[in-house]
Amino acid sequence: MHVPDGFIDAPVSLAAGAVAAGAVAVSLRGARRELAGPAGAGGLGEERTAPLAGLVAAFVFAVQMLNFPVAGGTSGHLLGGALAAVLVGPYTGVLCVSVVLLMQSVLFADGGLTALGVNITDMAVVAVPVAYGLFRALVRVLPRGRGAVTGAAFAAALVSVPAAAVAFTALYALGGTADVSLGKVFTAMVGVHVLIGLGEAAITALTVGAVLSVRPDLVYGARGVTAPLVLRDVTAAVPGGGTAATTEDAARADAEGAPAEGVPAEPAAVPAPVRGRSTRRVWLAGLATALVCAGVVSFYASADPDGLEKVAADQGIDEQAEEHGLADSPLADYGVADISDTRLSGGTAGVIGVGATLAVGTGVFVVVRRRRASAPAPAASASGADRDGH
Repeated sequence: MHVPDGFIDAPVSLAAGAVAAGAVAVSLRGARRELAGPAGAGGLGEERTAPLAGLVAAFVFAVQMLNFPVAGGTSGHLLGGALAAVLVGPYTGVLCVSVVLLMQSVLFADGGLTALGVNITDMAVVAVPVAYGLFRALVRVLPRGRGAVTGAAFAAALVSVPAAAVAFTALYALGGTADVSLGKVFTAMVGVHVLIGLGEAAITALTVGAVLSVRPDLVYGARGVTAPLVLRDVTAAVPGGGTAATTEDAARADAEGAPAEGVPAEPAAVPAPVRGRSTRRVWLAGLATALVCAGVVSFYASADPDGLEKVAADQGIDEQAEEHGLADSPLADYGVADISDTRLSGGTAGVIGVGATLAVGTGVFVVVRRRRASAPAPAASASGADRDGH
């Protein structure tokens, strides 16, 4: 659903750009809280959240290269809004999709430069909140557990794609450059993107389910829904009698203001803190999957036009398309200019895209997280200190 330059006129494109910029600014603030972990506790180790969020952006980029066939000679590809929101949170999800769209436009001439704000508005500002809002509503009413998270992610992804199609239709109604019946555009866009949404839902549910099966603690949308992950069961004796509590016992006791079961009321020694499990294997597995998708599997993707391209061609909207300002770039159209072999050229471009998106995304999230870590203490704490005379 990458809108090229020329489909939407300049005033509406500028307005969409302003909306996109405002949403990104708000998301930068919200992402600070999401990257800090539950209640700012940094349960994963806050230094690990930025690389994981960067990996989600790189994975979305890679899977977007895998166009799958739908009806009538049309293909579709992942938008990624629901997937990113469930895995890393809605604000961070908006940033992930925005980074992907930026890299696609600047490096690969995919999606117009002047239409970048339109694309971010469609696929990030609209799709992500719609997906996450429905996801949260469903997990509140479904039975608690991993199945609820996966099922809610499926439904959220399914709805998010036609929601983005409706958003494009609304923008086209305001600033479309072709004289085409709005009813025809709406019917065609929503109809084909409902089918594409089924593919998006399947990919999202499979990915979320795979992460849940190995590390449910890494899924933002599963917080408070799935059973807590006991990172380490410490059974060694504690000096003075009793045994050390598990992480789950300690957390429960802390919340209730009482000593954990098996821990003396006044322990003579405090057990060493339990460290979170490493995310290195998950990160490496995710990166390998993204590289394989972009570098190998993408060669077998459907060559049919995607939903927007098909609708634009059928309705004559494509006649208004303008050449991308970076159409002569070395990586335009997901190929390396100096490599004649089509498979090698596309695969190399995909690998470069994954690496670039990972680097830029991780860099953005590292800066966001560090700004959170360096923020001054809340005023309430300061006033409390003043009352104590310190």
